[in-house]
Formats: sequence, structure tokens, C-alpha cells
Amino acid sequence: MLLREWVQDKRDQKRAAAQNKIRTKAKPIVEREPPPRVVAMVERYLPRRVGISMTVLLLIGSGGFGIVKGGHLQDFITAVSDTRNALANSAGFRITSVAINGRKQLSQDEILAIGGVSGRSSLLFLDADAVRDKLKANPWIADATVLKLYPGRLMIDITERQAFALWQEGGRLSVIADDGAVLEPYVSRRFLALPLVVGKGADTQARDFLALLARYPQVNSITKAAIFVGERRWNLRLKDGLDIRLPEQDVGNALAMLSRLDKEDRLFSRDIVAVDMRLPDRLVVQLSEDAAKARDDLFKDKKKKKAGDSA
Repeated sequence: MLLREWVQDKRDQKRAAAQNKIRTKAKPIVEREPPPRVVAMVERYLPRRVGISMTVLLLIGSGGFGIVKGGHLQDFITAVSDTRNALANSAGFRITSVAINGRKQLSQDEILAIGGVSGRSSLLFLDADAVRDKLKANPWIADATVLKLYPGRLMIDITERQAFALWQEGGRLSVIADDGAVLEPYVSRRFLALPLVVGKGADTQARDFLALLARYPQVNSITKAAIFVGERRWNLRLKDGLDIRLPEQDVGNALAMLSRLDKEDRLFSRDIVAVDMRLPDRLVVQLSEDAAKARDDLFKDKKKKKAGDSA
């Protein structure tokens, strides 16, 4: 019995020593102070992992702000658009054929460039309404229709404006349509044969006046330019430099009178520099310097002859 008790005491001592050693190595537990009430409410009521989501959103927002602030927004949008178009093209939605109807002045490449359609565009992500709006914003295009035919055909119908006249105003020369829309600056000699109108407001008034002038070919054929004066009446500059000052009212009657005077009296062949028709009851003709001098000399000779006869 004594040996057994002694062995048991030894075991108990070793066990107690081992437990004391473990307690010595263990770190003491420090009680955490309770969080503030606001933090406690947030931890209690917000969904789990919301902190991670907000962090991700913050990073995305910071990246977006950096793109905008650095002036790379358009590059980023282009890159995203190119990526999605590339995926759509690889899936079989590449634009393989384009049919454009109604074009005369503009080439096919010009129309596609105006509409924003390039070799990278896919039919799947092509915004037909946006393409149509871009086309109609061009002054040469009065109307447009854009039709997508899946999987890879694009059809564009356009109605072009026609070059109607050349308009000079403020030192600039432009090609205009009959409604006054400026089509382009005058740089091509292919528009040289168009009638020329000059002055502020002449662009919008040219259609009606030139239509009236065309009814009198005797005058129209020798007219170099029609000049809109004070936004209320017209002057004509003929090819030989003769100025015709038309009245504000009854322009048709004035043109008819000019045609009759030229046919009967060869008015436009005479040595004159201007014809003033602004007064309703008379027509005033201004002679050239040489013609005026010759006329004065003729009167002087007539006076001398009368004086000699009376003597």
C-alpha cells in the first residue's frame, strides 16, 4: 500500500507541474473595451461583408475619378467599346456588307466616317438611331435611314441636299443649298458655274429671287452676281460691270422693263455704269466717265453752233 501511494503522489506532482507550465506560457486574455454606440449599431444592423463591398466601390470610384481627371475618359470608353465589338465580331456579328443608297456628292467612306461606322464596329452593338443622328447633323444630308440586317448587313438610305448657289458674306465664300444651309466652304472649281449671291440674308432669300430672275433670260444670262442690300432689296452686277439697282417692290416689273429696254434700245450695250430703278416713276441711267465727257463735249459744240447761227 505504501509503494502504491508513493507512485500515485509522484504522478500527481508531475501532472500539476505540467499544468503550471502550460499556464505560464499562455498569453493573458485582455478584455476589449466596449465599442461606441454608433459602431455597435452599424455592426449589428448592416449586412455582413458590406465593408468589403464598400471598399470595392471606393476603389472603383477612385479609379473612375482618376480616368476623368487625367483626361482619359474617351480612351477608356473607346477601349470598352472596342472590346465588346471584338467579342461580338468573333461571335459572328461582324459587318460584312454595307449598302448606301442616294449618295451623289459624298463617297461611301465619307458617309461611314460621318456615321461613326468603322471596321471595328459590330452589327450587334451598332446604335442605328445614333448613326442616323450623326448623318443628319452633316449639312449635305437632309435625311437618313439606317437599317440593320442580321447577322452582318448594314443598309443606309440618304437624301442629299443639292448645291444651289455660292454665297459671299463677310469675306467668306460658301456653297449653299436652296434652303440656305451652308454645305461647305467654296474650295472646288466644280461649283464655279453656280449663281453667286452676296450679302447678309442673301442665303435664305436666294431661292425665291433667283427663281424670279430665271423668268427673264435676257437679264439672267448676263448677270454675274445678285447682291442683297440692307436685307430688303437686290442689286444686279452684270458681267461687264454694269450695276442694276432694283426697287424693293415690283421687282418682276423692273426685270421685265430691263428686258424690253435691252431688246428695243440695246440698253446693256451702251456706255453706262449703272441703272437706278429704285424710284417708281423714273429710271436713272449713269453714264461712264468717257460717255459723260463725250456728252458734255457734244452739248458744247451744239451751243457754239447755235451761237454762230444767231450771229
